[in-house]
Amino acid sequence: MKNQSKNISSRIFLIPALLLLGACEPSPEAPKKTGPLQVVATTGMIADIAARIAGEWAEVEGLMGPGVDPHLYKAGESDVRKLTDADLVLYNGLYLEGKMGDILVRMARHRPVVAVSEAIPQDLLREPPELQGHYDPHIWFDVSMWIRTLEPITQALSEVAPEHEEAFRANADVLRGELEALDAWAGDRVLELPPERRVLITAHDAFGYFGDRYGMEVIGIQGISTLAEAGLQDVERVVDLVVERNIPALFVESSVPRRTIEAVQAACASRGHEVTIGGELFSDAMGAAGTPEGTYQGMVRHNVNTIVGSLAGESR
Repeated sequence: MKNQSKNISSRIFLIPALLLLGACEPSPEAPKKTGPLQVVATTGMIADIAARIAGEWAEVEGLMGPGVDPHLYKAGESDVRKLTDADLVLYNGLYLEGKMGDILVRMARHRPVVAVSEAIPQDLLREPPELQGHYDPHIWFDVSMWIRTLEPITQALSEVAPEHEEAFRANADVLRGELEALDAWAGDRVLELPPERRVLITAHDAFGYFGDRYGMEVIGIQGISTLAEAGLQDVERVVDLVVERNIPALFVESSVPRRTIEAVQAACASRGHEVTIGGELFSDAMGAAGTPEGTYQGMVRHNVNTIVGSLAGESR
């Protein structure tokens, strides 16, 4: 009954948004726009990559800002207008955007709408049992996998503005080199930890691809989605592991409430094991614009340095 109520409320939410979407759809005879392309991306990670590839030829806007959880995000009236006014819409896919999914699928019938995850072969995607046949959407935590999104973004931009394709591809080549270097750096940095310290405990299980790529065991108190809250059994399971393996640090996330991590910390203390909160990681959203963490590469560097530094006992 609870799941049925959630489904009904989701549909009720979508009705006005979809009606607005239909009202805003341009007619086929609408004049072609002039000036920079208007590109809208759902997440900051996608917006950052698209802006680097598009360069001066597009204005790229991300819908979901710092601290926003895409699993729970609801598109408002202004968001739908931005989407319908855009020359190109980019989204993650793999159900990351949750309640926005119906809107994006409907839009794709009338305008360029691209899921950047479409470039990832299915055999590379994680399929945790809890998702019941769906894939883990947090692909940006494996930098080598995120590199694969450059091509669909570049191709989409080139189809909308073919006169700038050469510039888009040149920008993508430069960015690809930077991300390959970032991928190698992240792997080397994690290797600085002794094997027994390569255990990452976070509020929700968003770092699975990170762990698979860079050799860390990842444990989330919640599952991959933040739609369901962690229960007492989840907390106790993690407390047992932290105490038994003498894990020195836990990590909070910028887009997830701290309370479950703090509950684990308090329970560990009651059993005589002091564990620190090693720092804040950027999981489902980047940092504020104008900060290093407000870019994809800066976010990755911050996360890796925070994880390695805290687990190694480096001074922060």
